[in-house]
Amino acid sequence: MDNILAGNTNSYHTYELDEALEGIAQAGFKYVELSAVRGWTEHIPLEATDAQIAEIKANMDRLGLEASALSGHSDLTTAEGVVDGKKAVDLCTKFGLSIMNTAVGGHYSEDEDKTSFMGYIHDLADYAAERGVTLALEVHGDIMASGQISIPLIKEINRDNVKINYDTANCVFYGGVEAVDELRPVVPYLAHIHLKDTGGGKGEWDFPAIGEGRLDFGAILKLLNEEGYTGPFGVEIEFQGEPWPPVSEVDRSMKVSYAHLKDLGLS
Repeated sequence: MDNILAGNTNSYHTYELDEALEGIAQAGFKYVELSAVRGWTEHIPLEATDAQIAEIKANMDRLGLEASALSGHSDLTTAEGVVDGKKAVDLCTKFGLSIMNTAVGGHYSEDEDKTSFMGYIHDLADYAAERGVTLALEVHGDIMASGQISIPLIKEINRDNVKINYDTANCVFYGGVEAVDELRPVVPYLAHIHLKDTGGGKGEWDFPAIGEGRLDFGAILKLLNEEGYTGPFGVEIEFQGEPWPPVSEVDRSMKVSYAHLKDLGLS
């Protein structure tokens, strides 16, 4: 799975999974990152039945899409969040996935409790390891506001299957740092990367199509290539937040993003 490029269904946050899969496929993607985030983007229900999963797989096959990773964010500072995290790991096994993207405090993080997180993460990590799943903790929230801030936490967790899901816009939004300035020493700790553009700075929710913001993805990809990153990418677009734009605009943004990254050598 060297440098595969997936469309993240969270880009279709307020739309149905079928619409997300259609748009991602029509944009040119061959891979899809599936979202199973309770209370946010529940494209894959955490309690999905075998019949539901079979239907989703059939639709993906019809569209020529292969799943690359699962976005299974839950609040890992709480017992309830760990229960959901284990359900997301189980979904990974049912879809044949080895990477689950998640985050310390779930899809929305503020004033995270590190002590509580450290009390739970090893249980989830061991559960995932038994099932061949790597937990990719996203650059997101307070404790993992940037890649370099995240490195000591990954070392402290000290599990081979707990790594970083780097987000090229979240490092700006939460950490106030640019990916090209901080990413190089983070690469050895990466399991996955969210390619996300931004038009703003710290605390500014402005995540347009790739190539329509201000980030230099040519420079980011060059750096990653120099450092030998061979893992998967997932394209995520979160616009101006809710309300989401019309689905036609989401489709257009996914096409623009794919085309821009293809021009830079990804496809």
